[in-house]
Amino acid sequence: MKVNYEENSKIIKALSDPKRLQILDILSCGEMCACDILEHFDFSQPTLSHHMKVLMESNLVNIRKDGLWNYYSLNLMECNKIILFLMNIITDTKDCICKDISKCGCK
Repeated sequence: MKVNYEENSKIIKALSDPKRLQILDILSCGEMCACDILEHFDFSQPTLSHHMKVLMESNLVNIRKDGLWNYYSLNLMECNKIILFLMNIITDTKDCICKDISKCGCK
């Protein structure tokens, strides 16, 4: 499987903001509407919308619209993919990127 570094870097950039990490932590409890998420922060609704947009564009969060309300939940499949990507980078794996380089210490 080919690694998509561009997509993974976009996700990591989305994760680099402490408020977005907190939003993901909040959503780990289950689906929530924007008003419930907003109760945990001291910023405005437009700021929350910006953070949610970044998280949705990185596919870490799903949105479900119900009338006038937006409900957000974790996209567990995409969250797991970035965890696996990072684990493969920092652990000893058989598919080392440098396996074809003669001075590589990988076996």
